[in-house]
Amino acid sequence: MNLSKKTCTPCRGGIPPLEAAQAKALLRDTPGWSLDEEARSIKRSFRFEDFASAMKFAGEVGALAEAEGHHPDIHFGWGYCRVSFQTHKIKGLHENDFIMAAKVNTFAGAKQA
Repeated sequence: MNLSKKTCTPCRGGIPPLEAAQAKALLRDTPGWSLDEEARSIKRSFRFEDFASAMKFAGEVGALAEAEGHHPDIHFGWGYCRVSFQTHKIKGLHENDFIMAAKVNTFAGAKQA
């Protein structure tokens, strides 16, 4: 399955989050991302040569999030950017989180930590 080719679907809540086994299966399609201990969010860190590059990357992730209507938590500073996804309405993971992670991977290139 090529998650990066999919589009996020609106999640209005009222559905259960993915089970840990389902999340682990989708994680295989999002190299570099890791699952938190409770399988409620995924995250990845990226390294850069300077602050401007990290800020530019954070902006690219933000623009993607706006286009898809699915927003991550983004933390960045000099030489790094950490991105995490969780579907807040269901307090856990949805396929959308993995779609977004796969899309971030397509423009992340060699920027991984």
